[in-house]
Amino acid sequence: MQNTLAHLKRGEIAVITDVSSIHIPLKLLEMGCLPGNTVQLVQVAPFQDPMYLNINGSHLAIRKETAAHILIEKVSHG
Repeated sequence: MQNTLAHLKRGEIAVITDVSSIHIPLKLLEMGCLPGNTVQLVQVAPFQDPMYLNINGSHLAIRKETAAHILIEKVSHG
């Protein structure tokens, strides 16, 4: 099983390894959701959706459904 952004827990830091661009809106790619960038889960809204992330210093919220298409490699607990 591959780790995806949807598997991150609050405070965990990871590096994006692959993005299935078919399922990812172009806007997210433009905002830095690209392979090689560091991502940290800052907060999760009630009912676990959306997820509030810090990607290379930019803060954004994405749906868990979208996050499931972004592959990561966990680095550490923030």
